[in-house]
Amino acid sequence: MLRSVAAVVLDDVAPFELGVLCEVFGLDRTADGVPPIDFRICGQRPGDPVRTSVGMQLVPGHGLAELSRADVVAVPAARIRDDYPPEVLAELRAAAARGATMLSVCSGAFLLGAAGLLDGRRCTTHWYHAAEFRRRFPTAELDPDVLYVDDGDVVTSAGTAAGIDACLHLVRRELGSTAATRIARRMVVPPQRDGGQRQFIDLPVPECTGDSLEPVLTWMQETLDVEHSVASLAARAQMSPRTFARRFVAETGTTPNQWLATQRVLHARRLLEDTQLGIEQIARECGFSTAALLRHHFRRIVGVPPRDYRRTFSRTLDSVPR
Repeated sequence: MLRSVAAVVLDDVAPFELGVLCEVFGLDRTADGVPPIDFRICGQRPGDPVRTSVGMQLVPGHGLAELSRADVVAVPAARIRDDYPPEVLAELRAAAARGATMLSVCSGAFLLGAAGLLDGRRCTTHWYHAAEFRRRFPTAELDPDVLYVDDGDVVTSAGTAAGIDACLHLVRRELGSTAATRIARRMVVPPQRDGGQRQFIDLPVPECTGDSLEPVLTWMQETLDVEHSVASLAARAQMSPRTFARRFVAETGTTPNQWLATQRVLHARRLLEDTQLGIEQIARECGFSTAALLRHHFRRIVGVPPRDYRRTFSRTLDSVPR
C-alpha cells in the first residue's frame, strides 16, 4: 500500500536526498495517471525551522504524529550523530510495529539503525559510511556494494542517486511499473536500475600488515603487465611457494592472484577515466591476456562492464576509440 508518505527531517538534513523523496512522492502526478500520494514532511516541532547541511533552512509543516498514519515512513540522509532524539526513535519504532514500510536514503540508515529497526535485517547505506555503520550496528546484515536493498517492510538505499532507484522501486512494487515509469519519465531518469548493481566505490588497496613482503608488493604494482606466478613471486621473496602463499594471505588478507586482479582492475579504472586507450590496449597494459579477461574481472570487482564505466566516468569520452 502506498497512499501516504511521511518524511522525517532532523537538523543537518541533506537537501538532495530529501528532494528525491519530494520529487518521487511529493508532486501531484495524477495528470500522468499516477495515483495520488499524501506526502508530508515531519519534524519534532512543526513550524520551527530545521537546519540543512548546506546552510539554508526548511520548515516542516507536520509533527511526528503523522508517522502513526503513514504507509511509508521515509528517512533522508542527515548528519550522522552519536545520539538521535529519543522522541524520533520512539515514533519510528511505533510506526514499524504497526506495519509501516520504512525507507531510508543514504545515511538515513543510521537513524533506522539507532531505532533498532535494522537488527538482523538486510540493508545498505553509502559505501563511504560502511565501516562506521558496521561498528555501530554489528547485527545488521549490511551489503555496502548494492544500490538498494528491499527487505520487505524495510527498504534502504545507498548514497544520493541510488535513493531515486530505491524510491522508484518502491513505487513499482506498490503501484505497478506503469506508475514508476511515468514518474521516471518526468524526472528524466532510468525507470529501473536493479538494486543489486554495485555502487561505484573507491576500491581500497589491500593493506600489508607486515613489512616482509613490501618490496615484492611494490614490484608487483610496478610490473602489472608482466605475468606473475606464485612460484616466481616466491623466488623473488626468497621463500618456498607454500611459505610465500601463507605469508601473503597473513599480511594482505587475500591471495596473490586476487591481489593482482584487484590491482589490475584499479589500474584499468584509471586508464578508462584518464586515457583514450581502447579496451584491448588497456587489457594489455594491465596484465590481462585478453579483453575478455579484463571484462570478466572488471565486472566481478566493479560491478559494471568497462565500457559502461568509461561512459560514466571518462574525462576524455568524446575522443575515445569506439
